Amino acid sequence: MDLITPDFGLFFWQTIVFLVLIFVMAKFAWKPILGGINNREKSINDALASAEEARKEMQNLKADNEELLKEARAEKDAILKDARELKEKIIADAGEEAQAKADKIVKQANESIEREKKAAMAELKNQVATLSIEIAEKVVRKELSEEKKQHQLIDKMLDDVTLN
Repeated sequence: MDLITPDFGLFFWQTIVFLVLIFVMAKFAWKPILGGINNREKSINDALASAEEARKEMQNLKADNEELLKEARAEKDAILKDARELKEKIIADAGEEAQAKADKIVKQANESIEREKKAAMAELKNQVATLSIEIAEKVVRKELSEEKKQHQLIDKMLDDVTLN
């Protein structure tokens, strides 16, 4: 037998074995292999669909996060605005309160000054009156030391009284 020249019998048996092998493979191996390939294709498609769904969900989450950030910024701005307004109101109220207290203190000081002024004027009037009485007493004593002068003074006073 020559290995280089093929024999018809060998070729026939090889073809039959090959066909039997294909038949056995088709009957028992192709279905599980095709099932595995189909399962693998299905799992790949499912994974791709899941990845696409996850991507869409990530986009939605990103949009939600941006919206939350906008809302948080708006809320922060509103809180800062309220805080500024409250600060300005507190400062204005404190200024008004300080002005009111200052006005009250000035009013009390003016009232105190007026009372002191009236008391000083009353005391000054008393002292002037006392001095006037003392001076008048001395003048009258001197004037009234003589009887003639006493009569002239009485006449003069009577004339003044009738005129008033």
